[in-house]
Amino acid sequence: MLGVKRLYVYILQTFVPVFFMTFAISLFIILMQFLWKYVEDMVGKGLETHVLAELFTYAALSLVPMALPLAILLASLMTFGNLGERYELLAIKAAGISLLKAMRPLIILMVLICVGAFFFQNNVIPKINVKLRSLMISVRQKSPELDIPEGSFYSGIENYNIFVKTKDKETGTLRDVMIYDVSKGFDNMAVIVCDSAKMKMSSNKDYLQLNLFYGQQFSNFKQSGLDNTSAARNDKFVPYSRENFKERQVIIPFDANFNRMDESSMDGTQIAKNASQLRASIDSLSIIVDSLNINDRKVMLNYTYLSYRNNYQTDTTKLKEANNTSFAYSLDSVMNSLSPSEKTSVYTDAMSRAEANKNDFMFRSISKIDTQKKIRQHNVELQRKFTLSFACLVFFFIGAPLGAIIRKGGLGMPVVVSVILFIIYYIIDNLGYKMARDGVWAVWQGVWLSSFILFPLGVFITYKAINDSALFNADAYRNYYVKVFGDRSLMTVEELYSNFNKRAKDALKAFAVFVVVSAVHMVTKGFISSTFSILQWISGILYLFLLIEIFFTRQEFYSRLKEKIEMSGIILNFTIGIPFYFVLYFSQRNKMKKLLLSKQEQKITINI
Repeated sequence: MLGVKRLYVYILQTFVPVFFMTFAISLFIILMQFLWKYVEDMVGKGLETHVLAELFTYAALSLVPMALPLAILLASLMTFGNLGERYELLAIKAAGISLLKAMRPLIILMVLICVGAFFFQNNVIPKINVKLRSLMISVRQKSPELDIPEGSFYSGIENYNIFVKTKDKETGTLRDVMIYDVSKGFDNMAVIVCDSAKMKMSSNKDYLQLNLFYGQQFSNFKQSGLDNTSAARNDKFVPYSRENFKERQVIIPFDANFNRMDESSMDGTQIAKNASQLRASIDSLSIIVDSLNINDRKVMLNYTYLSYRNNYQTDTTKLKEANNTSFAYSLDSVMNSLSPSEKTSVYTDAMSRAEANKNDFMFRSISKIDTQKKIRQHNVELQRKFTLSFACLVFFFIGAPLGAIIRKGGLGMPVVVSVILFIIYYIIDNLGYKMARDGVWAVWQGVWLSSFILFPLGVFITYKAINDSALFNADAYRNYYVKVFGDRSLMTVEELYSNFNKRAKDALKAFAVFVVVSAVHMVTKGFISSTFSILQWISGILYLFLLIEIFFTRQEFYSRLKEKIEMSGIILNFTIGIPFYFVLYFSQRNKMKKLLLSKQEQKITINI
């Protein structure tokens, strides 16, 4: 018992430093991706160091849910890979300790990490998201740092375009300056040209002061403060004024300060709420949607002609009055009693009312669609509170057994395998997230898609590692394939023909299942439709696989009889033959049967 405890401590001492190292590396790599994505929003803004440090801190904390599963996968893979490479895992198994028992302390640690990850995702991430989003918006809205280039127009100042031919770096003097001022509209544009200018920022960084020397200003009369009504009426002639100056001061509004966005403006969004707040918001939004649906039904009952409108419960007094004064009438007979002009008037009035009702319903549906979108967004955010913890557990049960099977430590093979698995997870997770966000799939299906796909993989790898199965042994899979489909090289011609018939019938069964499942998938919706979509993919892939197996069986059959398969037959088999193979099957079977009978007759003749 004491030895087992020492083993547990040793495994923990081996895993924990590797985990912290891989977590730091993973977080740094993902943070560099964040920097690469938003570098254009930060460069050239003159941001202070503490603002950048705050931004990167919030970004790093918000990226923990992405870095944590990758770190667990890589750390568990490296830890058990090192144990296997140093034959320590072999010694553990020789001592009668199973792999699952050796993983026990790490399983307990993973459970604690998963619980901590949930509380971090639920309580910390909402606050971090609000601070990060508000800070990023503030950074994007900040004016770029003023740096006017030489020899080209600078449009970084709103409503102004400035051209500077040369700059004196010692004195800061601008030479041959041209300014286009459109602050009062393009039609009232003013152009200022001067020999030199000096520029400085105000003390509170609210405006830019330009001191211009020896120049001219061109502007129309309206811009210059003058007015000429007779000329203003002539569109073909735009009067302007020219003003010479020796020295002039121009004040340009330019806010160079860093103004933080108010974080309270984002408190109502789904990213700023924990699980209980998200549930409360979903309930309140669902009540709003229900009230909108009830209101729409009432509007449709009052303003539309429906054959089943009597099924709705309305005022009982009105129903009694209607029953007492009811009379039978036919809409066709009423219309036939009208004159053609009256019919046209009635139809026109009906069409205008129908169009008005249609526009009214479309306007009502906008608020309903927006509310339903908010419900989906809240549901997605609620489900993602739990997926991080489950993903960490799944990645551990993939990495640890896989490391025990690969038996390679270090940063070589484990890094390659981890990156490949994480990329697959990331792609599937983003696909499911977008499907859930856009309402294509149910929210829980889209958000949990990556976990549902990787969980069976973790169970399979763990089972293989516990039973010391050869997971990466190609011969084992080849032997299993031969066991199921047989070895064509060892079959006789008769056995090849029999195998062809058997696989062709299996392919036709798979195709029939594919057709039925596709039809059900088209007529159903929601979870049932998604389930049949998966069955559709499985049956379709199985059908194509059987077609390939049939093709190689036929090829082996013809090569044994020293016959050639025509290229047109191959093209036909993999084009038209895919959806209509049940037609090709009979012709191929009859042709192969004739060749087999002719060979048997030749054998009989030779024997005689």
